Amino acid sequence: MSYLGRGLEQVDNISKLDNITFNGGTTYALTKDSAAFTPISSNAILISIDGVIQQGNFSVSGSNIVFNFSPTGSNTCDFIMHYGTGVAFTPADSSITKDKTNFVSTSSAAGLEVKGDGTTDGTLQLNCRVNSHGVKLKSPPHSAGQSYTLTLPSTAPSADKFIKTDGSGNLSFGTVASAPVSFFKVYSNTNTNSQSHGSNSFVDIISQAVTPSSSSSKFLVICSVGGVRASGTNTSVGIRLTSSISGGSSYDYNAINEAGYNNSNNMDSSQVGFTHFFTHSHSGNAITFTMKFQCTQNQGTAAVKVNGDQAEIVIVEFVSSDQW
Repeated sequence: MSYLGRGLEQVDNISKLDNITFNGGTTYALTKDSAAFTPISSNAILISIDGVIQQGNFSVSGSNIVFNFSPTGSNTCDFIMHYGTGVAFTPADSSITKDKTNFVSTSSAAGLEVKGDGTTDGTLQLNCRVNSHGVKLKSPPHSAGQSYTLTLPSTAPSADKFIKTDGSGNLSFGTVASAPVSFFKVYSNTNTNSQSHGSNSFVDIISQAVTPSSSSSKFLVICSVGGVRASGTNTSVGIRLTSSISGGSSYDYNAINEAGYNNSNNMDSSQVGFTHFFTHSHSGNAITFTMKFQCTQNQGTAAVKVNGDQAEIVIVEFVSSDQW
């Protein structure tokens, strides 16, 4: 059987001390090669006097051996051996090699257990190659009451992976799902120049051009115009939103007819507003959104932004990689 950390052929912490010359006293200095030697305990000393191994009749104090009797000059010290650190007692620093630490796990017990001291939770530290710093793995606190096993992944890791668990402690490498890119941009324009019109053709009130951030962008268009007036019998103001894609199609959204009263008086609506959600395919090409108005009869007059009111168009662009 090998000693912990070394085989019998490598026991190099057994020291032969210098023989003692007795003089009738009880206390004698212990030396090795004439230098003071301090044993780890009296149990580490094996001494023979006159061919008799001594046991239980001496103690050690520092580098001295103290006998319970008084050896005289006629007694002979045959030898003094010291069985030191790393042999039968405390292993010397760095004396335990990897070949002697073959920890074996069983179905009911771990091969290595790192214990807490009653105050600090069990901690395993992995040092750098020069042992100047290290990384620690620490147990949950006692108050957590946790006992579980984490089993490392059965496959090798690859770039951009993370470790996940199946809820039973089995770990694996997972791929981070691409988060949906979702954001919005806002475009707006206002105009306060009053306009009037006497035919049923549409005339521009206000426009706003946008360049989509993505070919999948969708747009919420919010339009409002104040000072809307219709003058003349059976006359009303028609409001339309036109969406024109550069190099592509145009789409009309007839939003509202306003201020239509069957009389000849001027009839005003202080504010007209509407919203439209634009979902047509545009392939990322520029889009111009234009609010227009008309006089629904070829008689009378339609007017907008009367008395200093304004027209406004607000466009909210929604960008999402997976929402639409």
